Amino acid sequence: MPSRLFSFMNPLAVEIWLSMLGAYVLVSLTIWVVARFSPYEWRIPEPCCLNALEQESEPEVYENDFTLSNSFWFTIGTLMQQGSDLNPQATSTRIVGGIWWFFTLIIISSYTANLAAFLTVERMITPIENAAELAEQTEISYGTLEGGSTKTFFRDSKIGIYQKMWRFMESKRPSVFVDSYEEGIKRVLEGNYAFLMESTMLDYAVQRDCNLTQIGGLLDSKGYGIATPKGSPWRDKISLAILELQEKGTIQILYDKWWKNTGDVCNRDDKSKESKANALGVENIGGVFVVLLCGLALAIIVAVLEFCWNSRKNAQTDRQSLCSEMAEELRFAIRCHGSRQRPALKRTCSRCSPGTTYVPAALEMPHINGRTWYFHQDGHHHSHSPPAEAANPHTCCDPDEWDNVLVAEKHGL
Repeated sequence: MPSRLFSFMNPLAVEIWLSMLGAYVLVSLTIWVVARFSPYEWRIPEPCCLNALEQESEPEVYENDFTLSNSFWFTIGTLMQQGSDLNPQATSTRIVGGIWWFFTLIIISSYTANLAAFLTVERMITPIENAAELAEQTEISYGTLEGGSTKTFFRDSKIGIYQKMWRFMESKRPSVFVDSYEEGIKRVLEGNYAFLMESTMLDYAVQRDCNLTQIGGLLDSKGYGIATPKGSPWRDKISLAILELQEKGTIQILYDKWWKNTGDVCNRDDKSKESKANALGVENIGGVFVVLLCGLALAIIVAVLEFCWNSRKNAQTDRQSLCSEMAEELRFAIRCHGSRQRPALKRTCSRCSPGTTYVPAALEMPHINGRTWYFHQDGHHHSHSPPAEAANPHTCCDPDEWDNVLVAEKHGL
């Protein structure tokens, strides 16, 4: 009997498990690459703003939470429905996260539903499927009618399996042979006993008791006949009449009438007896893998657009060509300068703390190191004094809270 130690894997086919492993690796690598290329996943590490202002310079490095190890942790945490402390910020990485969440929703729901079906069917599966399995085990005893044709069949058989079964029945104590069909059926109902009998009587018995079932096919084939004296003229006439009734289907009609179409028949669906829960394969849930691939492709396209848009803005700010700016951005994005930090470029800090307000215009900040600082929303350097209508001073508290490139300018040096 096969081991059930890993039966929890039965609801999904082997190719689905392997495909899920491949999807896990692919999504982890995709979100890692997309996070490095998207400018909105880079942020200034703490301490942020004041340190940079006091040093009269921009931060030397930017930080990315989606390292290679963190990317794999994010996907496995989502797959196990536990989540993680990583939150995608860019549109492209959010697309990857969203499509992966949808994928895990379908997979886990399908697995849970099919696991319930497997556990239900498992209780209905008989431990023995055929005579060979019956001969290979010793927990369930089996016997035949004493002095019947079935006992003679096993005793005189030359087939190895049937000889083995006969030796078991002959040596078993207490005896496994019974004196009547009723006694044999009673022992079956008591448990741990299989009764070998002729198929005609077996069909009649299982149709009238739903606690009985037939296991396997026929062990041999034999028919019934009407005995006549030797040389009797009735032999040929009776044989022809039986053949005619068989060809017309009359015998089958009579069989159904007396064996099945009676009030005490146990209604059972032959197909349901053989039905088993099937593992979900590619033909069942393969579509969710297609949706996942389409989502990853969309995320890559969005990441490229984010990269190009940010490069264009930086090129205008730095007054250099778009190609050179994109080349510089690309070089720093793919540089193996650690998995978490990279040298600073003019990137956009994409997050703001709840207590920080956006800077709408040139604003004056209090004196730091004896200098007055101004911030401009457009990212350009100016040398003129702040306008008289400047708003009240604002303070940047968290490096993750900038929505625009803020450029500090010195005044009154």
